[in-house]
Amino acid sequence: MFSIPQPETADNKWRGQLDRFVKDNQPELAALFWGLWLENGNTQGTIGINLQPIPHFVYCPQAEIEKLNERVENRLQELLGIIDNNKPETEVVMIGIGTGEIKLIQFAPKSSPETCFQAIGKDVDELLDLLEQRLIEKIN
Repeated sequence: MFSIPQPETADNKWRGQLDRFVKDNQPELAALFWGLWLENGNTQGTIGINLQPIPHFVYCPQAEIEKLNERVENRLQELLGIIDNNKPETEVVMIGIGTGEIKLIQFAPKSSPETCFQAIGKDVDELLDLLEQRLIEKIN
């Protein structure tokens, strides 16, 4: 079952597009993750990629994720555990937000997020602009 890829339907097409976007932009996403971590720590919540109405980055406050978890009968408990145990020095955790669904984005970049941030040499605003443009191109 694991070796057979599921066909992309209109309902789940966004997941495949988001996976490809993340794979193609790991260093830049790691740099953005680290830059935002330096600015805010986890005080704003987890970084999210909201695909509606046009793809853009948002913060997902912890309290809101916990409320959502309660509304869906604790089916997001694993997601909350991953967020709580994230090690920003070595891994990136974000949430993809589609129409009525969410998707965990988690990866360990080849270089640390800090190294990616330093190597790319862009500030957070420049990274947001760059990645949102690439995201719009990939998703639309």
